[in-house]
Amino acid sequence: MQKQYEYLPPFPATEDVWTVLQKEKRPIVVYGMGNGADKLLSRFSDRGIEVADFFASDGFVRGHSFHGKRVLSFSEIKERYKDFHIVLSFASSRPDVLPLLYGIDEEYVMTMPDLPVAGDDTFTKEYYNENEADIKAAYELLSDEHSKRLFGAVMHYKLSGKIKYLREFLSTPEECYSFFRFESVHTAIDAGAYNGDTAKEMLDINPKISHIVAIEPDKRNFKKLQDRASVLSVLQPLNAAVADKEGVAEFSASGNRNSTLDEGSYKKKVVEVPLITVDGLALKTDYIKYDVEGAEKAALLGSKQTIKESRPYLTVSVYHRNEDIFALPLLCARLAEQYRFYLRRTPSLPAWELRLIGVPTEKAVSEYGEGEKNA
Repeated sequence: MQKQYEYLPPFPATEDVWTVLQKEKRPIVVYGMGNGADKLLSRFSDRGIEVADFFASDGFVRGHSFHGKRVLSFSEIKERYKDFHIVLSFASSRPDVLPLLYGIDEEYVMTMPDLPVAGDDTFTKEYYNENEADIKAAYELLSDEHSKRLFGAVMHYKLSGKIKYLREFLSTPEECYSFFRFESVHTAIDAGAYNGDTAKEMLDINPKISHIVAIEPDKRNFKKLQDRASVLSVLQPLNAAVADKEGVAEFSASGNRNSTLDEGSYKKKVVEVPLITVDGLALKTDYIKYDVEGAEKAALLGSKQTIKESRPYLTVSVYHRNEDIFALPLLCARLAEQYRFYLRRTPSLPAWELRLIGVPTEKAVSEYGEGEKNA
């Protein structure tokens, strides 16, 4: 039976990035500052892991300090220490930054512990072992080899913190859409619309889409969404958060993609936002995208009637919370019966931009065949 799970790290896991760092004898130097480093240092404090220094890329050092230490340049780190262990603490999907980070990883010892966007859990060997049954069940749901390999690579990364696993099994945005015959999509719901960028992606693929309900809770993002809607008349912008029930909730507004309902996240400004459900829209829809910064479970639960009746294509972000990569596929399988599920990821560090793609089986038989060849 092991071959069935050949791409997963073996159970039980006996080591993770945190135990490696606890045993590390070389100086640990943290690359980056800000919220990511704050989260990292909180975990380090719990585990007695000490940081020797912080550094930034050459040319970005301004003589400032972070947590009581002067921030060094990478050149200064190499002069100060003969050997060291880099811990990367910032995220990026920029095509000019990723090759730089991969190059450093090839030349030096570097890890990047997985830290969830939302929630305070930590992916440890104990967490992996405790969730073995659900992890294997989610893995079994996936409908192609690429998805299984990607799922396994992400699990290897989450345990080890080694970014080499995140260079594998990547897709372009266009490849992520290749599962859908978008010419058959006339109405869509964009839950977590940000500034309308993904709505524009949909329209670039299918200019004949007649109606996109674009839902965004952050007021600054929503203003940009309204500006886009002023030139794209098919967009219907709604300033709200998608949930499993209607009401009002506190919201951490940051004016970027990290705006969230999650209380465990690093907050910028807390405001109240209206909560709506997809079911409450009472819209027959052909496609729903969920990218709601950790509230995907609630958003899906508030969509169960729409999914049952409309049987739309689905794209769900499955990386904001520790459990999302396995818990959300299992939830989708319960809500969306007779679907095929695929996993795809566009380039980023850490293991973000991970999408679960759902295709109703009847559409897979009649429409998906060509896409399956190209996926």
